[in-house]
Amino acid sequence: MKKQKISLKFLKKYQKESILAPLFKLLEALMDLTVPLVVAQIIKNGIGQNDMSYVLKMFGLLLLLAVLGMVFSFTAQWFAAKASTGYATDLRQELFDNIQDLTYAELDQLGTDTLITRMTSDVLQVQTGLNLALRLLLRSPFIVFGAMVVAFTIDVKTALIFVVTIPVLAVVVFTIMWLSIPLYKKVQSALDKLLGTLRENLLGVRVIRAFRKEDAEVQQFNQENDTLTKYNEHVGRLSALMNPLTYILINVAIITLIYVGAIRVDGGIIAQADIVALYNLMALIIVELIKLSSLIITINKSLACLERIEAVLVVKRQMVYKMEHVKEDKSAPAVVFDQVSFSYPQAGADAISNISFVANRGETIGIIGGTGCGKST
Repeated sequence: MKKQKISLKFLKKYQKESILAPLFKLLEALMDLTVPLVVAQIIKNGIGQNDMSYVLKMFGLLLLLAVLGMVFSFTAQWFAAKASTGYATDLRQELFDNIQDLTYAELDQLGTDTLITRMTSDVLQVQTGLNLALRLLLRSPFIVFGAMVVAFTIDVKTALIFVVTIPVLAVVVFTIMWLSIPLYKKVQSALDKLLGTLRENLLGVRVIRAFRKEDAEVQQFNQENDTLTKYNEHVGRLSALMNPLTYILINVAIITLIYVGAIRVDGGIIAQADIVALYNLMALIIVELIKLSSLIITINKSLACLERIEAVLVVKRQMVYKMEHVKEDKSAPAVVFDQVSFSYPQAGADAISNISFVANRGETIGIIGGTGCGKST
């Protein structure tokens, strides 16, 4: 089974919610795109003509748009929350069931600490990413490109500023996204190692104290903590470039918009109200880009975590359980070992070999032997 199918099969139960959540967000976006046009009409036909009745009527329309936008937003939030939490629940359950069927060799290979991280932190990150994606992944680009289309209905020449600005912004955003994904994988791997060290210290605290290894363990923990901090700082610095770069581009676009708009207003080609509408559309793009940058950072983390989860889900189960009806025989032995051998993964020889014994009900078996003979095994 391909990884994509493993991830998507849990979302099939929530197809309706996954469609309705972005749909209602798009309806909310339409309300937001309509507001600058209504404001422009208020300035042009209401305030400009000193028509207070028209201003009040348009003000009522603005209130209606706000109420409809709020209703659409709440509805989308509900559907997105239902889909994301349900998806995360099913994914976590599947991951837990898969872990139960792993052999000891596979558990040792993957590591207990990383499995705990994947079941808790990684699944929660995937849930958060899915929630935001259902609400904003379509809404933000829709508003950005919708604002450009609306700008063309106001003035074609001024709208060309939007045509130049939006692709440049897209290049900046997706470049940072492309560079961030590998870093988030390193962050999660470093977190696994740190949690593994912490878990070993908590489980073996008596042994550590008995052999006076506290300083060595503290040094190891500090090294792994510093590694995690370094990766977090690296990805944080890269992600921090998102807002300044987008703000610089948007502010340059606004300055150009006002300059070009002033020339065209002086020429009588467009009205001052149209410049206000274009400025509001550009401001709307700023807000959506801030949301989009946050969304991209979260999605990057979610994709890295989802890939780690899928790495466990794609492990083929070697343990096969057969359902057999067995009648209880109270006279039969409780435990029987018949020529049992056991070896650890990548070990050169068996830890124990050809062990045979019978333990009857109520008996206590004692295992004795020299150091390293395999008693613990």
